[in-house]
Amino acid sequence: MNLVAFFAFLVFLFPPFSFLFPVIPALSGTPRDTLIQAWALDDVLSLDPADIFEVSASEIAGNSYERLLGYDLDDVSKIFGVVAKSWRVSRDGRTIFFKIRKGKRFASGRPLTVADVVFSLHRVIFLEKTPSFIISQFGINKDNVKQAIRQTGNDEFAFTMDRPHALSLVLSCLTATVSSVVDRKLVLSHESDGDYGNGWLRTHYAGSGPFLIRDWSPNEAIFLERNEFYGGQKPWLSRMIYRHIPEQGIRRLLLEKGDVDFARFLGADMLSILEKREDISLLSVPKGMLYYLAFNQKSKPLSHSAVREALKYLVDYQALVDVFSGGRGQVRQFFLPGGLLGSRDETPYHSDVERARSLLAKAGYPDGFSLSMDVRNIMPFTGIAEALQQSFAKGGIRLTLNQIDHRHLLTRYRRREHAIVLAYWGLHYQDPHSNAHAFAFNPDNSKDTRFKTLAWRNSWVAADLTALVKEAALESDIAERSLLYRELQEEVRRRGPYIFLYQEDETVAMRLNIKGLRLGPSFDSNSFRTIVKE
Repeated sequence: MNLVAFFAFLVFLFPPFSFLFPVIPALSGTPRDTLIQAWALDDVLSLDPADIFEVSASEIAGNSYERLLGYDLDDVSKIFGVVAKSWRVSRDGRTIFFKIRKGKRFASGRPLTVADVVFSLHRVIFLEKTPSFIISQFGINKDNVKQAIRQTGNDEFAFTMDRPHALSLVLSCLTATVSSVVDRKLVLSHESDGDYGNGWLRTHYAGSGPFLIRDWSPNEAIFLERNEFYGGQKPWLSRMIYRHIPEQGIRRLLLEKGDVDFARFLGADMLSILEKREDISLLSVPKGMLYYLAFNQKSKPLSHSAVREALKYLVDYQALVDVFSGGRGQVRQFFLPGGLLGSRDETPYHSDVERARSLLAKAGYPDGFSLSMDVRNIMPFTGIAEALQQSFAKGGIRLTLNQIDHRHLLTRYRRREHAIVLAYWGLHYQDPHSNAHAFAFNPDNSKDTRFKTLAWRNSWVAADLTALVKEAALESDIAERSLLYRELQEEVRRRGPYIFLYQEDETVAMRLNIKGLRLGPSFDSNSFRTIVKE
């Protein structure tokens, strides 16, 4: 069914869906078995789990695909099997043998087998998309993947690494989106020119999760339906609809009218209005998402360490938290979110204009300089950027704001075309290595490297820290690992091309009749399966 026909079908069955058509006046209220949420979906580039590396698509994949492993939302150190039933480690620590649960089925109705799991991990490596490093970092590549990840029995496969890594790290990586299992036969039936079905799966679905992805219209809406073949507790909801509403004021108004059940990514001013309403509730949970500035080291002023240090003293960190999150966040000046192994809570930087000016003069820029900053063109990013523009001006730094949608921002950032970018970043799995690898690891700064980390995007090379990231990944002693990550954070804070601003709390505003929402520590762990509309 194409998108237009699907919209018409919804309007025929449910008059409230008429708000999706501009020629039909909107009616308040949503169908009882349907959850509709207003969010900004301009970061959705692909729905293929081997390709997904953005916030919105990660959440959608987390509710529509089953991964090899999962973790307890209340204690991320507790990892359990999802598609995997159990696992054991070889004596040399290099191989993990996973047994697969029997009885699972894809939304197509086909049984999920160990061959599907092996195929899903193979295609991650062969496709070499952005998140492939989560698997390839264990020494797995195109040349050895068929030996490294191989079926060893009717319901078992082996995952062999180049050397023993910290077991907690390996298992955490296999909770990430890239460990999602896809329907091998369905995907291969849509393969084109050896692309392992990526061209098709970027806009289609082949999973076994609680919801299936029915349709996606870029910059309009994404439709999910209950998967009747799901092997766990089936969702109460029949369907979910994500509406792309870029303006937060309209998201708020739609929620107040009852035309949507959720409003997401609202600023402090909007939340302060909604929390006074008796028909709306707010759910707020600490998130492992960090707002930060990144400086491309190809830009001459930003390549000077004293300049970067000066800019850190031109930021009013607490004001950003208070104004743009309404206090629903915490100042965070290191690359690990609070509560993770090795995280640090110190806040060594504060607004000090005189100190910043002195450092700029020392670097040879007594009158400052002019640069552009790329920023996503929605709140709170635009508001944060304008506040930083004013703060930096006090030190003579003249910022021109390049406000663009998230897709174009990501493209420029990944091509290293920016000077400064305002961005946010979240853990891709619940282990400190996730962020250490992103912010500090850059073994090859060439254009064609396999490891296009955040350090690479900003052309920052610190060979000693790259080596330290590797050392921490191999350390099996928890206490020693913690110390290594604390050291890494201090060195990145002191030398790195970043300003870490704050860690956000995710706050969802929802109609009072919505019960059972589970927000996890990362967007890919937000769960809608248990939601009920009273």
